[in-house]
Amino acid sequence: MCGIAGVYSERFSAGEKVYYALFSLQHRGQESAGIAFYSDTLRYKKQMGLVSEVFTKEDLIPAKYSIGHVRYSTTGLSKLENAQPFVVKSKVGSIAVAHNGNLVNYAELRKELENEGSVFTSDSDSEIIAQLISKILLKSTDYIELFQELNSKLVGSHSCVLLINDKLLAYRDPLGFRPLCIGELEDGYVVCSESCAIDALEGKFIKDVEPGEAVIIENGDVEFVRFAKSQRRAVCIFEYIYFARPDSVIDGISVYRARTEMGKILAEESPVDADFVSAVPDSGITAAIGYATSSGLPYMECLIKNRYIGRTFIMPKQELRELLVRFKVNVIKENVIGRRIVLVDDSIVRATTSRRIVDMIRKAGAKEIHLRIGSPPILAPCYFGIDMKTREELVASKHSVEEIREIVGAESLRYLSLEGLITALKRLGGKEFCTACLTGRYPVAVPGELTEEG
Repeated sequence: MCGIAGVYSERFSAGEKVYYALFSLQHRGQESAGIAFYSDTLRYKKQMGLVSEVFTKEDLIPAKYSIGHVRYSTTGLSKLENAQPFVVKSKVGSIAVAHNGNLVNYAELRKELENEGSVFTSDSDSEIIAQLISKILLKSTDYIELFQELNSKLVGSHSCVLLINDKLLAYRDPLGFRPLCIGELEDGYVVCSESCAIDALEGKFIKDVEPGEAVIIENGDVEFVRFAKSQRRAVCIFEYIYFARPDSVIDGISVYRARTEMGKILAEESPVDADFVSAVPDSGITAAIGYATSSGLPYMECLIKNRYIGRTFIMPKQELRELLVRFKVNVIKENVIGRRIVLVDDSIVRATTSRRIVDMIRKAGAKEIHLRIGSPPILAPCYFGIDMKTREELVASKHSVEEIREIVGAESLRYLSLEGLITALKRLGGKEFCTACLTGRYPVAVPGELTEEG
């Protein structure tokens, strides 16, 4: 997934503000963090680890322009060489790129650039974008042409913030896979992945960057330019299911309200006779509240989360995910003994976490556990920035719902229907989404996969 942020600050506090923005976006990536600063010259720091671990106060040097990145690896291994922003020095000056997304044609583009003499320091698809920008700007410094040519070459998801010398730029691909928004600060502007980062900086939300739109910020002036049009949008539906923070608003839709609606419809579709509704924290809480509201059952906690453990789904290795599940949650035994529980979670990807959690609640004395999932089964890989690369790791791609129920050990298992999911989002004004991981049909051509047109 990754989180990106860029700030222009008249008071030369851009780096400090990017730090706090990244802190608010830490849920989008926990492997590495990096910040680039521009004030007369471009400087940067990036390391493996959380934002609070990577940077000290001394690192946040005065700067008018700054961009930053927190990484969750999809293309490229989890190592320092792949940490962002990527910085390129060229004849046109200094370029820094922070990218959220995933390029489908990464291998093809890399081979083409290597044949033309480009040298790469990482195996990340994001470095491709930095190299392309450098190459394109040698021909023309017209930024609309830059975005148009980038768009003509890049296939997949690519929301980016850029530093090109003393200019802050940001853009969102024409399908709008990944979120991007802009806010006004007391002394400048912030462009970031989610509106929660604008709130953290006490900024004023201006707008979502539209698919196919770019933002150019120079000396306090903001310009919005349209570089591409698309027949449709393909906003990642998993943003609303899991990734985004509940207090964010993406393309006009409150993530909190979306998850509440999902829970309400899930209760309508899959009621059950039980004593109370509970959630797998934290990502299942909002849907569980919606389920409880619609069903008339009380909501009660049966699991407490260790707040110092990150999101296990976005850990880079399966063995690490399994290890951390044991430390992530603990059961409140007095709430579960002899009780019939509706346990709500946002999704099931590999079933590892679900199986361990059901087993923990069972051993604590629960009489019945009815698992309810606030999304449809995940059937197909994501090629646009979520670490679900193969069908082999997706339990629903090779097992029926009843088989998954047996794997996780619950009395019953029901998923929200695709129709119910879309209805929940359309109630809030949503229009078009990428549902490829739920349907196996992709909004852009992916080798070996079906498109939405068939």
